[in-house]
Amino acid sequence: MPRQPTAGRGPTLIGSVQRALRLLEAVGGFGHGATAKQLARAAELPLGTAYHLLRTLAHEGYLRRSEGRFFHGEALDDIAGSRVRPGLPDLRMRMQSLRDDLGAAVYFALYRDGEVHLVDVVEGPDRPAVEPWADFRATAHAHAIGQCLLGQLPEEVRRDHLERHPPTGLTPSTLTGESAVLRRLAALRPTMPVLERQEYALGTVCAAVPITIGPVVATMALSLPVEQSDRLASTARQLRCEVGAMSPSFIL
Repeated sequence: MPRQPTAGRGPTLIGSVQRALRLLEAVGGFGHGATAKQLARAAELPLGTAYHLLRTLAHEGYLRRSEGRFFHGEALDDIAGSRVRPGLPDLRMRMQSLRDDLGAAVYFALYRDGEVHLVDVVEGPDRPAVEPWADFRATAHAHAIGQCLLGQLPEEVRRDHLERHPPTGLTPSTLTGESAVLRRLAALRPTMPVLERQEYALGTVCAAVPITIGPVVATMALSLPVEQSDRLASTARQLRCEVGAMSPSFIL
């Protein structure tokens, strides 16, 4: 067990700051935005406490609120620096083009620092994105994005991830059990799309294409309403072809 700080010798910690940071981290797990209730649950905070902190973070620019959902704000981007931001306009344009060509919502995600990071989502009025009802970081075993990212990692890294985020059932179709998930990941073909049918969210089918460039582990993905399941395999092949034709520079 980790040793507890001795009275009078440990650091002085500000509880409200810790809670605010937990909320900022929670927002990162909901790339398509999250409500105060979802974030309070993810950060394990009382709803009232979470709501007051979210209002403060939004006022200071660290979060932004749109249609009842919270997203990371410009002030947080400034802190993050220029490591990711210069490529985002080009990335978004490419994703918008893919959305129009595929007739589907499009996602870009990375595996970084031991977690799934949903970088951007592009949708349209007739191409809605998946409702992010459960934290993407903790449910990588269930969605195509997470399966695709984990499938590109060494087995010991996959095991570490699943030990930290044990596979749980989200829908009747979700594969659970660490051993079963590891077998599925081991069977994935390195350059082929990963298909997922209603494992993360009922009413939605998804596909993800692996992108590995040097140390970068990434994926471009799409989602369709379950009524269009017959399009999934062919649209995934089209996504694979179009992503393969793109310059990889925007990822770096």
